[in-house]
Amino acid sequence: MRAASPASSTCTTCSRAVSSNHRGDSLSLRATDAVKPTGAPGFLVQARAALATNVNLANLLTFARILLIPVFVVLFANPTPDRSLAAALVFAVAAVTDLLDGYVARRTGQITTLGKLLDPIADKLLVLSGLILLVQFDRVAALVAIVIIARELAVTGIRAIAATEGVVLAAETIGKWKMALQVVAIVMLILEDSLTAIAWPLHLLGTAILYLALALGLFSGGQYLASFWRQIASKYI
Repeated sequence: MRAASPASSTCTTCSRAVSSNHRGDSLSLRATDAVKPTGAPGFLVQARAALATNVNLANLLTFARILLIPVFVVLFANPTPDRSLAAALVFAVAAVTDLLDGYVARRTGQITTLGKLLDPIADKLLVLSGLILLVQFDRVAALVAIVIIARELAVTGIRAIAATEGVVLAAETIGKWKMALQVVAIVMLILEDSLTAIAWPLHLLGTAILYLALALGLFSGGQYLASFWRQIASKYI
C-alpha cells in the first residue's frame, strides 16, 4: 500500500481545522442570536422610568381632582338640598387638592411636565363645569360665564403658544386669587338649595364675589398678554 504524502496529510489537517472553525463560528452565531436583546425590554424600561417619574403624590392629587369633576356634575345635575350640599362638598374638596398638589410638588421636588400640563387643565374643567351648571339653573348670568370661559381659553392659548417658543408664562398672583374667589363664589351659589333660610343673601354675596373674580381674571389676562407680547410677539414684529 502506498503511504500518503506529507502534502496530502497537511491538506487534510487544514480542511478539518477550517471545518471545525466554521462549526465554531456557527455555534457562536447561534449563541449570540439566542441572547440578542429585543426592543421590548428597552421600551419597558423607558415606560417604567416615565411611570416612576410621573406617578407621585402631587400628580395623584391632580388626577383625583379630575376624577371628582364627574362626581360633582352627577350630584348637581338634579339639585336637591341634600345633593347640592354633597355637590358643594365635593367641589370644595376638589378645589383643596389644587392647593395641595402645588404645595407637595414644590416641597418634595415632584414638579413634572405632566403635572404642569394637567394642573391648569384640571382647574379649568372644575370651574367651568360649575359655571355651566349654575347658568343652567339661572344662578349665574350666561354673559358672565361666557366672558370667564373666553378668558380661560385665551390665556390657555397664549401659554400654549409661548410654550412652543420655549417660554413658560408663570401663573400670576392675581390669577391665583381669581381662582380662589371663583371657588368660593361657586360653592356659595351651589348652597342656595341647602341653606334656604339664607338663600337670597348667599346668592347676592356669591354673585358679588364672582364679579370680583371676573375683574381679577380680566386683569390677570391682561398681564399674561403683556408678558406674551414682551417676550415673544415683539420678536416677530
